[in-house]
Amino acid sequence: MLGLRPATSALRSFASASSSSSTVLSGSAYVAATRAFSSSSPASLAQPVESQGSSGKKPVIKEFKIYRWNPDKPAEKPTLQSYKVDLSQCGPMILDALIKIKNELDPTLTFRRSCREGICGSCAMNIDGVNTLACLCRIDRNENKQAKIYPLPHMYVVKDLVPDLTLFYKQYKSIEPYLKNDNPPAHGEFLQSPEDRKKLDGMYECILCACCSTSCPSYWWNQDEYLGPAVLMQAYRWMADSRDSYGAERKAKMQNSMSLYRCHTIFNCSRTCPKGLNPAMAIAKMKIEMAREG
Repeated sequence: MLGLRPATSALRSFASASSSSSTVLSGSAYVAATRAFSSSSPASLAQPVESQGSSGKKPVIKEFKIYRWNPDKPAEKPTLQSYKVDLSQCGPMILDALIKIKNELDPTLTFRRSCREGICGSCAMNIDGVNTLACLCRIDRNENKQAKIYPLPHMYVVKDLVPDLTLFYKQYKSIEPYLKNDNPPAHGEFLQSPEDRKKLDGMYECILCACCSTSCPSYWWNQDEYLGPAVLMQAYRWMADSRDSYGAERKAKMQNSMSLYRCHTIFNCSRTCPKGLNPAMAIAKMKIEMAREG
């Protein structure tokens, strides 16, 4: 019953204030007032925002065409379903439009999302032909231009805009993405110079959204063996870390024709990264180091 205490004390305060005032409330009026006092705020937060015609905002109707596929109906082919959204009553990002569609137009629409800040990587999808994050992609307010939204390309689809990332995470696990050192310091932490720490910039920020890997033709053709730009950049992130003592073993795992060398420097990965990172550069540095070491 601990959870009821704040509400009880609030009602007591309300009752004492009512009794001390010059206006005496009847029983029914008091009940109505206490109900309003205790529930008006949550109720207003729970209700959908109505169209504010009196606000003077001109409706901006934009059409969104969204990839739909339901695994419960395998006989039906994937389709593009059309939705019309009033942008004057919607946030500025593609994710805002998707949430509005799901909340107000079609609750069956399925997509991933979490942080809405470009940190988790959950809402990665193909928007108007570009792999990006829906939470970072602004809506083109041109009413005459349709927005087309697909799941990440060349991946199995779980449902609608949700790709199956099982293989992607399995590949990430295979590079052992954690610090490995058999000789920890006797006291305190592993120390690292500012220069060595700077070598990790542009790699540790990767959020594993898979935008880069699913934009890479080499990954489309060979994803069962080629690790792809996202995983390779993370592999080099640990090779470049001065605190890690397993660099040679990590590089030895890449000494085959597929894991690393299927990269043909197409640079799609660097063009599409929503975080502005450069996986192609990390892959090139790895190739150079491995070539020098023979």
